[in-house]
Amino acid sequence: MRLEEEIKQKTFKSGYNKAVVNILYTQSYIVTRQGKLFKPFGLSPEQYNVLRILRGHHPEPITVSSIQDRMLNKMSNASRLVEKLKQKGLADRKECPTDRRQVDITITAAGNKLLQQLDEEIKSFNHDVINLDEEEVNMLNSLLDKLRG
Repeated sequence: MRLEEEIKQKTFKSGYNKAVVNILYTQSYIVTRQGKLFKPFGLSPEQYNVLRILRGHHPEPITVSSIQDRMLNKMSNASRLVEKLKQKGLADRKECPTDRRQVDITITAAGNKLLQQLDEEIKSFNHDVINLDEEEVNMLNSLLDKLRG
């Protein structure tokens, strides 16, 4: 469906204005659909992002500030997200043996198992939500990379 129909707007001031609104609207659309996908697993999209970061760094521990640097949503509170994952048994926090001010974060076996459960659903979700063929996806990725400079 066209953006104008989705947000009930007749016209935009310019193609640039429409592009910005379209990107923001599409981001919200994807995050909302992700939220529905993760809800039965007791996760938010941000918690899922942290788990993916932890799995990618496994078996080495990672600091909360390094997690924050790698997060998709830089406004998320990584400390709070890690604490919630710890309470669910999906992540572990330990005081760094060489620097007591630093906290090392790792993914637990349960966290890894949950991500493995989600892997196929995420792959299917990504194909479904993007709804483009491979050539179009490559073009979209190229344009988005160019957009960010």
